[in-house]
Amino acid sequence: MPHADLVRLVETMGRARVMCVGDAMIDHYIHGTVERISPEAPVPVLHVGSEERRLGGAGNVLRNLHALGVETCFISVSGSDAAGRDLSRMVAELGTAEAHVLSERGRTTTVKTRFIAETQQLLRADQERVTPLSARLRDEMLKLVKASVDHYPLVIVSDYAKGVLSGGLAYEVIAAARAAGATVIVDPKSDDYSVYRGASLVKPNRRELQAASGRKLDSAAAIAAAARALMEAHEFGAMLVTCGRDGMMLIERDGNPLTLPAAAREVYDVSGAGDTVVAVLGAAIAAGASLADAAELSNTAAAIVVGKVGTAIVPSSELAQALIDRDALEHTKVLPLPQALDHVGRWRRNGLAVGFTNGCFDLLHPGHIALLTEGRAQCDRLIVGLNSDASVARLKGPGRPVQTAEARAMVLASLAAVDLVVIFEEETPQALIEAIRPDILIKGADYRREEVVGGSFVESYGGKVLLAQIVPGHSTTATIARATA
Repeated sequence: MPHADLVRLVETMGRARVMCVGDAMIDHYIHGTVERISPEAPVPVLHVGSEERRLGGAGNVLRNLHALGVETCFISVSGSDAAGRDLSRMVAELGTAEAHVLSERGRTTTVKTRFIAETQQLLRADQERVTPLSARLRDEMLKLVKASVDHYPLVIVSDYAKGVLSGGLAYEVIAAARAAGATVIVDPKSDDYSVYRGASLVKPNRRELQAASGRKLDSAAAIAAAARALMEAHEFGAMLVTCGRDGMMLIERDGNPLTLPAAAREVYDVSGAGDTVVAVLGAAIAAGASLADAAELSNTAAAIVVGKVGTAIVPSSELAQALIDRDALEHTKVLPLPQALDHVGRWRRNGLAVGFTNGCFDLLHPGHIALLTEGRAQCDRLIVGLNSDASVARLKGPGRPVQTAEARAMVLASLAAVDLVVIFEEETPQALIEAIRPDILIKGADYRREEVVGGSFVESYGGKVLLAQIVPGHSTTATIARATA
């Protein structure tokens, strides 16, 4: 699917409804700096600067669903300890449409404490005691699933092997959901995939798939073969295998596997990346996406989240913008007005300020660069209106332009400060400005405010006119005159 269509898909996720069932926990982060080694032992001394606590495990899936605007039902269990009370409070603070965090006396709520110096994780300390649920809690969880699943066409089973889904409860949840007609996605931790029988899709990482299949997964063919064997044995509809730096592989019952290369440029922390993948995957499918398109969105989200520290989330606006930015890298920035307005609409929906400037830009010189750089610094996205060849000839006279509109547009599009170039035929950009309705209109300080075309229109709806500083001694006309003298 083209990126523009994927962006529209992201924008529809707010209408999706997803149930998440599984092991919730707390991720505790202690941030600081390391400047010396302890004299007592060869270990770094962390000077603590800050601490934070976040929902982890199935709770992190919930956080990601919430950030995507999805209507959610959350079902999990905590201990009746202080950490359990914190977990319940954090779930409640998300404002989830339907949340059920059952408390069990004597149970220990899992807390993972990570000690981090700058972006480097030094140590993780886990407080937990893995025990199965009591018969009463099992029955109560299953009743909650059956009572609510009719309203949620997609169910995520987030198994972190902390006991909530043990003893066959994962299978019972899956069976109840499938009986209600729901799609079920499983993020597995058990090596015995029979406990997930009947799931619509299972999302292991390569290490988990290797452990479950008992095969050495040293090639794409081996991954696909192992996945298909487990799919056949346990009646799975599909499998999405995450492979770290090698990206992802989607294996369906029919057709060739789909390989998605890793999209991340920088990796700081992979904690919780799987939660983001399964949340985006579920939200996309619930919004009507195909498995292939949902996998592509998940791959993009994974690239974003591994560039953050800790169990991070990916809001829908950030996911949409990442797709737009990838589209800009892969396609020309020079667009006709209707396509440019599509970009403007998406930028606005993501809360970005749009700037506009215009000119002939016949021979690009330092004055132009300064204008574009200053203009871009005042907005999130900068559009350049470029006079066509006929328009330049009418304004500048015979012999102009020196370069064609295509050549001038290509040079402008190569600049990091420029996000889009739109060529216009008229002598002035008034019509272009009225169509785009920029938040900021930029011209050089050699203009008076009342001389700026479109200025009064932009100010009429609360926009701003910026008169950027000019670099003296630079002029296209003067440069051409010197060259031809």
